[in-house]
Amino acid sequence: MASEGPTTEEAVRTALLLLPRLVGRAKKIPVPESLRGFSLAPRHLSLLSYLLFDGPMTVNELAARLEVASTTVSLMVGDLSRRGILTRTEDEQDRRRTIVSIAAAYHTDVEGWLATGARAWRTALEPLTPAQRRMFLDTLRAYEREVEQERGPG
Repeated sequence: MASEGPTTEEAVRTALLLLPRLVGRAKKIPVPESLRGFSLAPRHLSLLSYLLFDGPMTVNELAARLEVASTTVSLMVGDLSRRGILTRTEDEQDRRRTIVSIAAAYHTDVEGWLATGARAWRTALEPLTPAQRRMFLDTLRAYEREVEQERGPG
């Protein structure tokens, strides 16, 4: 009977060899000229991705999606707002809330920057069934949790 896929050890070996290449290639996606001087970190990229794909939202909504404390997101938003990358506006429905969005001057550059990765993921994920995509994403999340657990606090 033919094997339906790699053993766990074969898959671990392949993943350990593949992941550094994926990260290396992702790091080579050029940062737009307008954003190069800002020293943006991966956490900034995640925040910008949510704002680009899901639209403007509050700091609390961003914190929930990023799975970090609101104070952490508030500091990032403050920093990026001072640099002009993000804008903060008063919520018309509830003036106590502030809505965060990508500044118009940077929107096209952020969109172009993230488009390369989005196209690659779309090409890779499109042929999969919804159940296969769910399994793939669940596997990535499980890996992330395990690595974080191994690292320990701090």
